[in-house]
Amino acid sequence: MAQPNHRYGGHRDLEAVIDMDQPEMPTAKGGSRFSFTGGLEFTSLTYTVVKKQRGVGGEWEKKDVDLLHEITGYAPKGCVTAVMGPSGAGKSTFLDALAGRISSLDGRVALDGVEMSPSVIKRSSAYVMQDDRLFPMLTVYETLLFAADFRLGSAVSPSDKKLRVDNLIEQLGLTTSRNTYIGDEGTRGVSGGERRRVSIGVDIIHGPALLFLDEPTSGLDSTSAHSVIEKVHDIACAGSTVVLTIHQPSSRILQLLDHLIILARGQLMYSGGPKEVTAHLGRMGRKVPKGENSIEHLLDVIQEYDQSEFGVNALAEFCLTGLKPRKLAAEGISTVSSIPPTPVGPGGEDFDHSLRSQHSKSPWSGAQFTPSRRPRKDQSGKSQNPPSLSPGIHRYGPEIVMGTPTPLSSISVYTVNEADYLSPAQRASATGAPGVGINALGHRGKFANSYAAEVWVLMRRNFTNIWRTPELFLSRLMVLTVMGFLMATMFIKPKDNTQGITNRLSFFIFTVCVFFFSSNDAVPAFIQERFIFIRETSHNAYRASAYVVAGVITYLPFLLLQSAAYALITWWAIGLHGQFVYFLVMLYASLLSTNSFVVFISSIVPNFILGYAAVIAFTALFFLFCGYFVDSHSIPQGWKWMNTVSTMKYPYEGLLMNEFGGTRNFSSNPPLDGNAILENLTISVVKDRKWRMVLYLLGWAVFYRVLFYLVLRFASKNKRK
Repeated sequence: MAQPNHRYGGHRDLEAVIDMDQPEMPTAKGGSRFSFTGGLEFTSLTYTVVKKQRGVGGEWEKKDVDLLHEITGYAPKGCVTAVMGPSGAGKSTFLDALAGRISSLDGRVALDGVEMSPSVIKRSSAYVMQDDRLFPMLTVYETLLFAADFRLGSAVSPSDKKLRVDNLIEQLGLTTSRNTYIGDEGTRGVSGGERRRVSIGVDIIHGPALLFLDEPTSGLDSTSAHSVIEKVHDIACAGSTVVLTIHQPSSRILQLLDHLIILARGQLMYSGGPKEVTAHLGRMGRKVPKGENSIEHLLDVIQEYDQSEFGVNALAEFCLTGLKPRKLAAEGISTVSSIPPTPVGPGGEDFDHSLRSQHSKSPWSGAQFTPSRRPRKDQSGKSQNPPSLSPGIHRYGPEIVMGTPTPLSSISVYTVNEADYLSPAQRASATGAPGVGINALGHRGKFANSYAAEVWVLMRRNFTNIWRTPELFLSRLMVLTVMGFLMATMFIKPKDNTQGITNRLSFFIFTVCVFFFSSNDAVPAFIQERFIFIRETSHNAYRASAYVVAGVITYLPFLLLQSAAYALITWWAIGLHGQFVYFLVMLYASLLSTNSFVVFISSIVPNFILGYAAVIAFTALFFLFCGYFVDSHSIPQGWKWMNTVSTMKYPYEGLLMNEFGGTRNFSSNPPLDGNAILENLTISVVKDRKWRMVLYLLGWAVFYRVLFYLVLRFASKNKRK
């Protein structure tokens, strides 16, 4: 018998409690007999929000509500940990807490014994959202290859990235759909189960140490759901720590779950293996009916207590201390069940309180014991079973040691091996260098790629999407081409008289409006990609600024082609004056600024309807204050700022300066030259001032892109406050 542990005051009963249910493990030089395992450790996770509730007097008052309350435990390495519970239990909130997606979280999270900050968790983990947000017109292979470009960085050669993607496609069972489009409501693509596996593949391409999945079986049939969880189980067997939320798993899926965390009302109800739920209910005094699933029965018991006068607090206390909850009225008398007396620790405190107090002060606070259930003997030599405690708090090893293999990872037969995704050189490096794991991909910075590499990969993906979905570009080009022919035939060769001057003014103001309205179809651009952007940047796939720059560069040639098509059709047909180059440049700058404005609006609205409504409203305001209806000098003082911010003002005045600037006569009766017309419109006649209008317009384009970046950088985060 080992000597008493003096850390706990040498209490002889302590050793008996710690040694319950497990065969004695050999020790080395007086070392601990406890088994060690790696994984994700979490201690006292608490998330409090402020909610408004009606008080007794009917007035609204603020109240602190715990969505998560003092949850302690861990997810073993090499295992699939399932977070379960009734609706509103806090499953998704708990998953966000572990993934570092809650900024005001209290508690501690550690991986393999090393405490991790949210930023470190983001770099070493992957989070698969409930909704599969993928580009519909990319194939399965292209989707995974772009993910490899983002997550693996320049340290991995293109050939090794392709090899890694090929292996991943094979391991995820996607070989037959390799070259199939992802698809959406309007385009036939992969099945729901394949789509979910692609989403998982996108996030595990870089071999993360942690994998979080939010309802991975949601919306799938039983066969597809089982296939998805089977692949997730293979990933866990390869050495990753997998945590997922699941609502109602089938019996086949339950066989693939290694560890359960059951929550209710943000509190821990159970933590342990699926096969131990029956014993947990037995210690609670609840027998599982014959033929009924023990986990479903536990959820039913939780529901019963939740609807009773006791609430789920009694079950949370039982999970923590082993104190049996009061019986419900349907079961019998509502009294505290008799249980063996709790061992008393030094100083008179109860043993369990002493144990938990010392546990919270230990350097591995938050990890859990692996009790060795070795029976102790009384004075007569007969074996006695010690007081039974809930497996929820005394189940696993007291410490998480980095690099320690788990029993599951060492004996399981699995199909996915992370080393299969590495090139031969990388595999040799990963296995030959001590202390270097399979996730050592050669980069240690916050981002895997350089800034230029990020922009290049994003541009390639943008061009691929535009090539596969030309409707947006072609529709805008068709609109400007048709409107160009319409304007050329309607205002062809205006005469040099007052009516001709009016026709020219009408052409220019209508041109400005057409170019502004033609960009309205860009509203869905970011709205469709928002969740993809959030998912990718939440794990530092690329910088928000790189996304903005790549978007601008991608659309530059397309906007130039649209401007050139309109300019070539109208310039000679109407017989415009001034510089053709200026006319083209101003139209191009107008499209750039308008596109930047519309993209910015799309980043701050939640859906298409509000986006279109906002763009139309601002278009009307810009049109009203551009100087066509009321010249800029006659606008009331309180509204002059609207004339300044109107992006229609600058192309309107600039095009008029280019057309009428100079002393050419545009009317003989009465005689009016170009400068006189500009003066009547209170537009400057200073030579070359028209180029300032181009610069002002480009300045607004840059300004809106900067605002777009700020929204992406600070407002488009999948993180709770």
